[in-house]
Amino acid sequence: MKALVLREYGKLVYEEVDEPALQPDEVLVEVRACGICGSDVHGLDGSTGRRIPPVIMGHEAAGVAARVGPAVKGWKNADRVSFDSMIWCGTCWHCRRGETNLCDNRRVLGVSCTDYRCHGAFARYVAVPDRILVRIPERVSFDQAALVEPLSVAFHAVRRGHPQVGESALVVGAGMIGLLTLQVLRAAGCSPIIVADVDAGKLPRARDGGADLVLDPSAPAFRQAVLDRTGGRGADLSLEAVGVSAALDTALESVRKGGRVVMVGNVSPKVDLALQSAVTREVALLGSCASQGEYAACLDLIATGRVNVDPLISARAPLSEGASWFERLRRREAGLMKVVLQP
Repeated sequence: MKALVLREYGKLVYEEVDEPALQPDEVLVEVRACGICGSDVHGLDGSTGRRIPPVIMGHEAAGVAARVGPAVKGWKNADRVSFDSMIWCGTCWHCRRGETNLCDNRRVLGVSCTDYRCHGAFARYVAVPDRILVRIPERVSFDQAALVEPLSVAFHAVRRGHPQVGESALVVGAGMIGLLTLQVLRAAGCSPIIVADVDAGKLPRARDGGADLVLDPSAPAFRQAVLDRTGGRGADLSLEAVGVSAALDTALESVRKGGRVVMVGNVSPKVDLALQSAVTREVALLGSCASQGEYAACLDLIATGRVNVDPLISARAPLSEGASWFERLRRREAGLMKVVLQP
């Protein structure tokens, strides 16, 4: 089969490789669409340490079941499927509690690190355990279903914040996860929703996506503008989707006393924290990692139109052209959001 292989850092090669060996509990999925994640782009240059060559990257995917293992139940050939980006064991303490994203033995598709190598979905076929599969509704296209992974990250983050109908919310960061978080907050009934980003070029997408107010957090009038839209108190809920000190500071300082801050961004290993502000105002700080069995709910949001992922897809291209699209994303070409590769 053909696959896009990270042969060495900075070098992606579209080449012939062996089909994955199918285990008894696995389904061989013929990939129809696979999105390029920001973590894949960072993996290209080796900066994350989690894409050690050679490896087939890709974990935002959808396709059709091509063959099922002898121990697989509930799935058959030609089923339209997507799947979790994480392979969880199902037997550890966390998995038994339903905390599959915290699995002690988890592996991530398309990741190659010092502990394991798990080839991903930038290929014609990928083999995945049946326990991580989810059925794609008929009203959802393969390209749309490829975005269920980032949508599930946003969905899980919003759930962690326990939003109530009518609560105000601030999203810091108008990248892919921030824009999807905005839509999930809107579906949850939050209002008003404010989106902040230092890149003015990203704010129009947030406005088009339903934000009540878009702001530059570095502007002198930022804090007052947030207070003016939140009854002078600050946002009930703030979600940080960047992962750097300045963004976390914005999220923390913009939330009300007794409010909640959900930390989604994961770029910097360490960030500065305004400890006294969090403690004296009794702000709840919540981490959010990946997702936790929420793919089906996310696909339903897409199917029913409560979340619209189509405007976030900037390009669709053959997998054979993947290397050039990776380079365009690496250069941060203006206007590019999600690129979906089609094997």
